[in-house]
Amino acid sequence: MSKLQKFFPALSLAVFVAAWQGAAWVLDSNLLPSPVTVAGVFWLELLSGQLTYHLGSTLIRLIVSFAVAMLLGSAIGLALGRNKNLNAFFDNWLVIFLNIPALVTIILCYVWFGLSEASAILAVVINKLPNVIVTIREGARTLDQDLLDMARCYRLSRINTLKHVIWPQLHPFMMSATRSGLALIWKIILIVELLGRNNGVGFQLHLYFQLFDVASILAYSIAFVIVIQGIEHTILKPLDKQSQRWRR
Repeated sequence: MSKLQKFFPALSLAVFVAAWQGAAWVLDSNLLPSPVTVAGVFWLELLSGQLTYHLGSTLIRLIVSFAVAMLLGSAIGLALGRNKNLNAFFDNWLVIFLNIPALVTIILCYVWFGLSEASAILAVVINKLPNVIVTIREGARTLDQDLLDMARCYRLSRINTLKHVIWPQLHPFMMSATRSGLALIWKIILIVELLGRNNGVGFQLHLYFQLFDVASILAYSIAFVIVIQGIEHTILKPLDKQSQRWRR
């Protein structure tokens, strides 16, 4: 990466904010508040503790549902990718769950299991699980059989085979499922909170929508985007770099 390219992210963000400010100045309407106005609302919500409370509630739901979906999805995807009979049997199930709208799943979970925290988490997991399974399944299909045979010849344990043979090959697919999972899950969580929770970012967005408070809607949206970007740069990218250190 050249020295100039290092400044591209900051330059891109500056251009975006400038375009936003220009559009807000031209329209001169409460429907598109300026970045300064949104920043002021953000700061007031932060000082009052409302932003951290609702953002924290959403993050807890995100972490729990993401962990469950990734663990179950990875295990099932690996099993389907390595077993043709299982894959043939459950392939139609995956197609069905992939095409059920998230809103339908959320409503059914609330109707069947009540407006509880468990129902909210279950709805998010059900919506994310098929995507993880499909991604990991495709990765499992590409595993090098020669390397697996070599591990078997050297009598590597299942744990060592998973760690040294399977995981390095599945890593790109796992990172793809992780990044797409974060993007998908937080959007679903907002709908879950909007429909059946009394806290969280989705609940606040619904409240401010009723008040036509666009500045507050943007402030909460930006807060969550900042958190997701923080996760990307402090956790996912370093993990990706460490896992890829064996590559030239």
